[in-house]
Amino acid sequence: MAEGGRRQRRAFIGSFTAAGGPGIVTAEVAPETGALTALGTLNGVPDPSYLALSPDGGTLYAVSETADGAVAAYRVGGDRPGPAGAPVPVDGSGPTHLSLFAGHVLTANYGSGSVTAVPLNADGTLARAASGVLRHTGSGPHSPRQQSPHAHQVQPDPSGRWAVSVDLGTDSVRVCTLTDGVPAVHREAALRPGSGPRHLAFHPDGTRAYVINELTPTVTVCRWDAAEGSLQPLAETPVLPGVPAGDAYPSGIVASRDGRFVWTATRGEDVLSVLAVEGETLRLLATVPCAGRWPRAITESDGVLYVANERSGDVAWFPVDPGTGMPRRGGSLKVPAASCVIFD
Repeated sequence: MAEGGRRQRRAFIGSFTAAGGPGIVTAEVAPETGALTALGTLNGVPDPSYLALSPDGGTLYAVSETADGAVAAYRVGGDRPGPAGAPVPVDGSGPTHLSLFAGHVLTANYGSGSVTAVPLNADGTLARAASGVLRHTGSGPHSPRQQSPHAHQVQPDPSGRWAVSVDLGTDSVRVCTLTDGVPAVHREAALRPGSGPRHLAFHPDGTRAYVINELTPTVTVCRWDAAEGSLQPLAETPVLPGVPAGDAYPSGIVASRDGRFVWTATRGEDVLSVLAVEGETLRLLATVPCAGRWPRAITESDGVLYVANERSGDVAWFPVDPGTGMPRRGGSLKVPAASCVIFD
């Protein structure tokens, strides 16, 4: 318990065990600085590369990003979570992302280009099997990255009515429904061919969405209509000044809670980008070194940006100036093959 009787906040960090990662790391969050201190580790499933928490914070879910993909649930308590049942196959390969939607865990399966729904029991544990799989179709012009579908992210929209699935292989975002545990496509929004969309973040007012593209260092600004469940691409904005000196692979994106800024991470160039929100457009303000190598994911919590640097094996934190949106380096926690960080 923190000073004054406040509950100490926790961070949960995923990693790639196949690359030497410890599995899931639990860390304490310093209330004033956002600094992380490791508390314990759990090696429950191979390659728990992405994590999500239940709304009450009592259950942690993890993908197992392997050829025989799975999802696992853990009870949160003490210095490390404990298993809450056996892992459940997702009937897809290489799940890279998961989220909670309409009483189910949804996984985005990169290898098989699909989205899987696994029902949740009343106590938050996973049902024994998936209830449905949506298999994406299509391809893109980039060889070899777009020869088939590659679902990279799936998450609810701010209204909670829809789930959106971002597919790098088909240059599209699918707006999905879930009926009787079976995901289905409501609408599909086409992005620029060869852009390679990877992740999406919604503006806090729920009227816009920002899609980070992996195969071109840009963000696609989209108009979002929650009533119709439609996504309309408007414009692309670069996340790097000029042409990249070498290979650049954008990875993560997050919008500020006040809606004034968007931050992205780019691997290869190993930078964070700061973009100003100007109506239905974005403007690149600056880039900042990510304090590591190969920033795979970026998260914001209480005015601090956290970056999981996969190849340097650390999670770095950056307090943000609320007026300018500029992050400044704080410190880092060593986590080999770090892949994501979330907060309770």
